[in-house]
Amino acid sequence: MNLRQVETFYWAAKLGSFSAASERLNATQSTVSVRIRDIERGLGVSLFDRTQRTVRITPKGRELLRYAEELLRVAAQMRESMSEDHAVSGVLRVGVVEMVSVTWLPRLVKAIHEKYPRITLELDEALTQDLIDRLNHGSLDLILAAGAVPGYSFTPVSLGTVNFAWMASYSLKLPKGVLTPRDLQSHPIIALSRESYHHKSIEDWFQFGGAIAQRIDTCKSLSVAASLASAGLGLALLPPRSYARQIKSKQLRIVPTDPCFPPVEFTATCSVESMQRTAQKIAQLASEISDFDNRPVARRQGYRQPA
Repeated sequence: MNLRQVETFYWAAKLGSFSAASERLNATQSTVSVRIRDIERGLGVSLFDRTQRTVRITPKGRELLRYAEELLRVAAQMRESMSEDHAVSGVLRVGVVEMVSVTWLPRLVKAIHEKYPRITLELDEALTQDLIDRLNHGSLDLILAAGAVPGYSFTPVSLGTVNFAWMASYSLKLPKGVLTPRDLQSHPIIALSRESYHHKSIEDWFQFGGAIAQRIDTCKSLSVAASLASAGLGLALLPPRSYARQIKSKQLRIVPTDPCFPPVEFTATCSVESMQRTAQKIAQLASEISDFDNRPVARRQGYRQPA
């Protein structure tokens, strides 16, 4: 049994299929099958139950998985301990939310390549919940996203906070003064998809104010939401720092509300089970490069911060 075979078994077990493991390892599915069969022959046990339509790990396979995790972690530690930063190599899969990609992500990528010139990056932009799912699934090594990732097996590093506020076109007819959730519940709302933390936060804001938004249209990016809001099609929850030009040119205006949204904290998170220890170093590097506000998040009792 060699390290490559152990790594193949680990990812097949972790991702739940040989095809996912082959994609993760950039190998053919037949190669994955051969490596796992070689381990099974060498140990004299079945690691996967192949009698069903999908392969399932056996009790012996789960037992071996614990050893495989430890072996691969030690191997990664050994390689990184014996190598200078510039000699560390491999593929690092990083998931980012739009708020990061349109602000300081280019500076982070530049810093990573300067410090780790032999690392290849695979960047994936998606909504926070999608990134969390992929981190849990093992298809990402590190995510830069809004909010803290739930679960005991993750080690978040704060990237700072970003202020969000309701914005709308001057053409959208709204009551004057400071508005409450009840004042806005009958107006069209533009949010990210229903599975997003952004959407849940908007629903929480209305619920906290004893109201329910009567119509929430959804899209896949803040830039699209801003464009729709600029066209007078509804209110959007947006970061003022990203739309200062539109505010100055009066394409958008900030709508004063009570309660206001507390700052949204962003975090860099990698699983403690990750075989790529460099991810932890890059999470810290992201914290140093981030230009988000580093002041503590003020939390309102009974009201969850949005993201």
